[in-house]
Amino acid sequence: MPESTNSQTQTATYWLKPEQVEKLRDATIETSASYLADRNDVLIELIYDTGLRVGEVVALDVDMVDCDDGIIRLPPDIQKDYPNDNSPTYTEIELADSTVRDLRKYLSNRWKDSEALFPSRQSARMTTESVRNVVSKAAEVGEIRPLTTKKKNEPVGPSNVTPHTLRHSVAYRMMNVEEGNTLYDVRNRLRHRSIQTTEQIYDHFRRV
Repeated sequence: MPESTNSQTQTATYWLKPEQVEKLRDATIETSASYLADRNDVLIELIYDTGLRVGEVVALDVDMVDCDDGIIRLPPDIQKDYPNDNSPTYTEIELADSTVRDLRKYLSNRWKDSEALFPSRQSARMTTESVRNVVSKAAEVGEIRPLTTKKKNEPVGPSNVTPHTLRHSVAYRMMNVEEGNTLYDVRNRLRHRSIQTTEQIYDHFRRV
């Protein structure tokens, strides 16, 4: 079953290793119509790079992406938890070089002209459900089985891979693959309102 999305903060239950994310992206390209392949691949890459929530991703416009500076300028009105109520300015999220490269390629070859960064076939903008469907379909085809805190006798499989699983995977990567990151770095990347939220959700990653 997918992770709970209630308002109570919960410990991260499912996450992926970097190699599993690569496998997910490969499966996304294989399962997408040719003209949607770049969109869906960059969609997953961007979530895994930035840790954006699915609601934030679908709200992105092209003019929020600055490939020259390698950043996304995220306005406060589309963020779930804006970290500073007294400073309603744009949050700048730095992008990996590979993400910038793939965004440039995607934006130069989009099949549909839209102010939305990720348009859909039916409308100007993808919905949160359509993003979940892209991830779910790729996880199923790629047979992606996430790491989990659940007991060994509890079933864990592709159905447990969601866009939020990718957000959790950012924290796992920062704490277990990259060097030199602290919980404060994770907090800043994922834009939690407080370090206590980060500790509650991800402290167990330090023992993985």
